[in-house]
Amino acid sequence: MINYEDKLNELKKKLEYAKNKRIKAETRLEQLQLQKNEIMNEIKKLGFEPDNLENEIKSLEDEIVKLINEAESLMPRDI
Repeated sequence: MINYEDKLNELKKKLEYAKNKRIKAETRLEQLQLQKNEIMNEIKKLGFEPDNLENEIKSLEDEIVKLINEAESLMPRDI
């Protein structure tokens, strides 16, 4: 015979566990959203647009390569 009281208690425990997990996930999401906003503001303070970071990084990488090549071309060949 099935003990309905035990089944109900088990379901209550599982429901409470799920509620706690949801609350923790929501809290973590809020923290991450705040952190994202802080990072976006810091990026803007540095003079960059967050949506344009990949282009900025590519531009800086290109400049680095150019400067390295320029420095290498100025070095004497017989060293």
